[in-house]
Amino acid sequence: MEKHQTPRPLKSAIDHLSKFADDGGADLIVPPGKWLTGSFNLTSHFTLYIHKDAIILGSLFWFFFLFFLSFFWQLHDESDYPIVKALPSYGGTAGRFSSLILGTNLTDVVITGNNSKAIIHVCMGTSLYTMLASSASMVSSSGGNGTINGQGPDNPTLIDSPSWNVHPIYSRNVIIQGLTIIAPVTVPNTDGINPDSCTNIRVEDCYIVSGDDSIAVKSALNENGVKCGMPTEGLIIRRLTCISPHSLERGGYVKDIYVRRMTMKTMRFAFWIIGDYGPPPAPGHEGPVIEGINYRDMVADNVTYPAQLHGISGGPFTGFCISNVTIGLTEESRKQQWDCDEVQGITSRVTPQPCDLLSPSKEILNCPFPKDLLPIEDVKLRICSYCETTSGMVARTIH
Repeated sequence: MEKHQTPRPLKSAIDHLSKFADDGGADLIVPPGKWLTGSFNLTSHFTLYIHKDAIILGSLFWFFFLFFLSFFWQLHDESDYPIVKALPSYGGTAGRFSSLILGTNLTDVVITGNNSKAIIHVCMGTSLYTMLASSASMVSSSGGNGTINGQGPDNPTLIDSPSWNVHPIYSRNVIIQGLTIIAPVTVPNTDGINPDSCTNIRVEDCYIVSGDDSIAVKSALNENGVKCGMPTEGLIIRRLTCISPHSLERGGYVKDIYVRRMTMKTMRFAFWIIGDYGPPPAPGHEGPVIEGINYRDMVADNVTYPAQLHGISGGPFTGFCISNVTIGLTEESRKQQWDCDEVQGITSRVTPQPCDLLSPSKEILNCPFPKDLLPIEDVKLRICSYCETTSGMVARTIH
């Protein structure tokens, strides 16, 4: 069945359930059907469960007109994707479009389902994607904690986002698990998952097809990010399959990153960490700090270059460890396969042979991986006590 945009059942249902946030929380079960919606905000102590036959359709045509009007005439129609404040760690005063699914300063939030799909439907071609590439992400959280989770082999699926798919920022204790992301590989800026100024984040068992970075580890932008002083740290990435022209990206202040058990296919670089992506820092401001990056037990295929690792003169990236990694190259690969500058580290059992700056270990080495658990791994979800119907959806409150 086709659900129309007005009234907006998703927004209405969540608004209704928000009053239970301080009384144990609530669930919202999105039933079978196609549910057309603009941006909607989540609430604390809340689970969004999407039925396997339910599809959330982002109203892209409104999204396109909003972008077109705001770009050319500085007019803003806030009905579908309201303009919200700029992120402080990115600088500037211009606003940004709301994400399809948005949360700010939330606690105890879960997005889950069994083979459910959250779709921004596009039927106007690549040029539209390109115009929208600097707009909103599909799922964005700011200053909170929670879970994006798949149950068993049937995972939530995000399809055709016009920009970043999942963007947790200023957040802590977040699990992103069992997620499928499908974006056109020819469309830029459709990053898969972008942890940004976050602490204690676990990304695992995801399948990502992207036109840009599969995983982009960020700490905001230039001196604005340094001024905010919120590094990305305590990040675990494991058991991912990534298909992308790029791969895993970098950020401004990133440390203690552990990546293992990944399969990567069809990309320009298997490892890409650079310090000169944007303009240099303003006078009196420090440059980015990248340290303690660990990769192990990884396989990549159809790769043009194994790595481009560029630190900054006078501020090299340090503490790299790469072990048990095999990279299969394309026929177009050049003689200089590893492109390294201002980096320091150690490697073991890596093919092709790394650059001299990443010296080989004299003994078989497995790069360290933390054995301690993230705080969120002990979280247990409670069972709902009763159900009610709101806006055509099933709502359950928790006590």
